[in-house]
Amino acid sequence: MNFIKRVLSTVTGIFVFLGICIVLLIVFGLVFGSSSEELVKVKPNSVLDLKLDFPIKDYAGKTEFEQYEFLNKDDKNGLFNIIDAIHYAAVDDKIKGISIDNNFINAGISQTKAIRDALIKFKESGKFVTAYADIYSQKDYYLSSVADTVFMNPAGMMEFKGLSSEQLYFKDFQEKTGLKMEVVRFGKYKSAVEPFLENEMSEANREQVEVFLNSIWSEIKSEISESRGISTEQLNIIADSLLARNATLAQQAKLIDKIAYHDEYLAGLKKATGTEPSKMQEMVSIFDYAEYAATNMLTDYSKNKIAVIYAEGEIIYGEGDEGAVGQGVMTKSLQEARNNDKIKAVVLRINSPGGSALASELIWREIELTKKVKPVIVSMGNVAASGGYYIACNADKIIAEPTTITGSIGVFGMLPNGNALATNMGINAEQVSTNKNSVTYSFFEPLNDAQHDFIKEEIISIYELFTGRVAEGRGMEQDAVKEIAQGRVWTGSDALKIGLVDELGGLDLALKYAAEAAGISEYNIKEFPIYKRDLDKILRQFGLTEAKEDIMKEELGEEVYSLLKKVKTMTQRKGIQLLVPYSLDIK
Repeated sequence: MNFIKRVLSTVTGIFVFLGICIVLLIVFGLVFGSSSEELVKVKPNSVLDLKLDFPIKDYAGKTEFEQYEFLNKDDKNGLFNIIDAIHYAAVDDKIKGISIDNNFINAGISQTKAIRDALIKFKESGKFVTAYADIYSQKDYYLSSVADTVFMNPAGMMEFKGLSSEQLYFKDFQEKTGLKMEVVRFGKYKSAVEPFLENEMSEANREQVEVFLNSIWSEIKSEISESRGISTEQLNIIADSLLARNATLAQQAKLIDKIAYHDEYLAGLKKATGTEPSKMQEMVSIFDYAEYAATNMLTDYSKNKIAVIYAEGEIIYGEGDEGAVGQGVMTKSLQEARNNDKIKAVVLRINSPGGSALASELIWREIELTKKVKPVIVSMGNVAASGGYYIACNADKIIAEPTTITGSIGVFGMLPNGNALATNMGINAEQVSTNKNSVTYSFFEPLNDAQHDFIKEEIISIYELFTGRVAEGRGMEQDAVKEIAQGRVWTGSDALKIGLVDELGGLDLALKYAAEAAGISEYNIKEFPIYKRDLDKILRQFGLTEAKEDIMKEELGEEVYSLLKKVKTMTQRKGIQLLVPYSLDIK
């Protein structure tokens, strides 16, 4: 009788599970299906509203649900979607100009430069670019300075003061709290861990920060100077004396053209487009227009493809996702590009501060294998440092933006330690082990000399491997690499001078070299990674439903379910097996 009850309960549970899934799929279908049908419409005499206040990634990402294709997502709000949209707007008769209106851009310096370059090219069409702000941040003004006319609110403010950075130091904090970081590093410039070792910035770190800040500031000044017709020397004077901190001063300094209220600015847009004063000015957001442009851009079909593989985020050991670079998705992407005969070359777009040394090495290996079959060109974004440079160094050619942060060829290890904190709280940890080094690390015990030496050995070994990879990839002597390494950070401009990169430019230049190396003149782009998703797994994570296995386990009991699973596994085995003769379950 109990068995029949359990069977009925199981069947009922499965039907409930399937019912919940069907309802959820219908809901998802309605939500996603309806949004996909809402096509963006651009009306004649429109102005493109370049408001970039959402987080801008190089690659918006493409997600596929294998079992539920209607949930697939291919967003078009990445950096290069925005750039493509600006290029398309230049030839779109419905777009009369671009307005940068109270922007508050949410992008890095190199990304901002790439968008700025696209706006300069857009102006060649003869269409206008205007800018307005109540408050200009330094980065917003850098972008807006390209405009034909720069407006500012009469009560507005401008931040134009040069670049700075601030670093917090925690040595005293660690001693007072008893919670510290055990640090082993190699390279005098490897400053990522310095705040845990010192109370003040080291001279070496101060030197490198000053150098790369001045390099970036020099690039920003140079471009603003060209757009506004103001010498770089005068721009420094304006920054030093804060001579553009309000609208009146900014106009006197010639950083802006007109002081106006927002309604007056909008009236000016109507005049520029020939819109009647009594009518609303047609506007289309860059977010919507990027989707529209991607749908309507006419590209000549070519059997030749160039794969653009995005490595964006911290490098982690694992699969990886939209926010992290894992060797899992990178390996799949590189292997597909390598084995696809239609793909003639690979461009690796890197925007990563580095991370796992092991994952970096595994990705490096896949690039090395790919390079033997097809050209591999690297395009660097905001940052391609440490592990980010590791996965770049063996490419056939490396292209960086002048403002890219790169280099940082150094290694460190860091472990949290709460020994003093635990002691202060009356906590004592006791270990029992079978061998001398069974306990390699404990949060509750400080590292002993032997443990510290083991970690340092590994750090030095990885540093030797890292510098060796760079030397091999860049055609340099390893000692020469070590001279410019030591964990030091460089901008793209300075990295060019010391041989870490080959040329300055953006993704477009990297694609040009990739095509030349592959010997093709016409091609289409195929973007990677494509992220695979399991809807059932996602639903379980959010507690929306239970998997069939979970329901069966609950209804039948752990032991009965395990027995059924073993029987099923045995019936599925085919061919010769390399398998232990019994189950091992050591507890």
